[in-house]
Amino acid sequence: MKPLHIVHTEASCGWGGQELRILSEASGMIARGHRVTLLCPPEARIHSEAPGFGVPVEALPIGRKKLRGARALRAWLRHHRPDVVNTHSSTDAWLVALAGLGRDDAPPMVRTRHISAPTPTNDLTRWLYTRATDFIVTTGEKLREELITRNGYPPGMIESVPTGIDIARFHPGDPAESRKRLGLAEAGRVLGIVATLRDWKGHLYLFEACARLQQEDWRLLVVGDGPMATVLAARAEELGIADRVVFVGHREDPENWLRALDIFCLPSYANEGVPQALVQAMLTALPIITTPVGSITEAVEPDHSALVVESRSGPALESALRRLFGDPALAARLGAAARERALSRFTREAMLDRMERIFAATVSGHAARR
Repeated sequence: MKPLHIVHTEASCGWGGQELRILSEASGMIARGHRVTLLCPPEARIHSEAPGFGVPVEALPIGRKKLRGARALRAWLRHHRPDVVNTHSSTDAWLVALAGLGRDDAPPMVRTRHISAPTPTNDLTRWLYTRATDFIVTTGEKLREELITRNGYPPGMIESVPTGIDIARFHPGDPAESRKRLGLAEAGRVLGIVATLRDWKGHLYLFEACARLQQEDWRLLVVGDGPMATVLAARAEELGIADRVVFVGHREDPENWLRALDIFCLPSYANEGVPQALVQAMLTALPIITTPVGSITEAVEPDHSALVVESRSGPALESALRRLFGDPALAARLGAAARERALSRFTREAMLDRMERIFAATVSGHAARR
């Protein structure tokens, strides 16, 4: 394949699975011989993280839907002339679209939708997605289906490409050894959630479930940071479980913390594609408790590779935890099936293969239409 110059734009200043997907994909494309540049606001977390992934990054004022940002993008794109631009949030998608207005030499745009929040159905948004955008990528098939059925977008211009995970990094290990290395007590069951501390990740419902299990021997590792940190710490105190909940903050080595777990929980109730932490837990061969939100059930099969429970329900989570506590054979079967499924569907190389093909086809199709 002819090497491409791929530009990623990201207006968000947050940090989570979306930003990690961008950097993982970008670094993978660089390793395959493509030139990749990330454009983002200077204050964005991804701006400071990109060098650690080996991804070239430039700061532009694109954090808000302002004319200044569109002008900056227009000038940058005219000067550097990339082959394709991949946008990731609403703001940068609009700015790239505006930057290309009236330009015959504007690069084609691929729009990646990472979350399951509904896309507006107004005429302007339809123009953005079906006229200004050349191709749409979603991180789950259900997200793709919604754009087709609810928004009426052409099926041929949308493809689902779940985030792929590095199988050399995420794999099963010895929980006792991992706990020892991390300075954790080795006795008792260790539950865990790896997620940005946002309300819709469902931490509060998991805390409620754990509070109903006071008589059991367990600890809960909360891996991640975010705006709900103070609220969650206070809620753990209120429920009387603060001594069993360990807030470990953001970690650059989630694989080590996953290998320390007995059970992984992700009780999200909104805004999910195929969550990266879920696939990471699958590759670690952990028994998983999660919810049927977004494209989660495209990753795991209920009662085969995970226990899938009602969202926003502490009692449902409690019941699933008790089930796994009482049936180690079931836990082992779920974990093994989860790993097998992840290996067959959600590897990083598979993601890179599909995105490389989409970028090449988009560039070729755009050139043919000019």
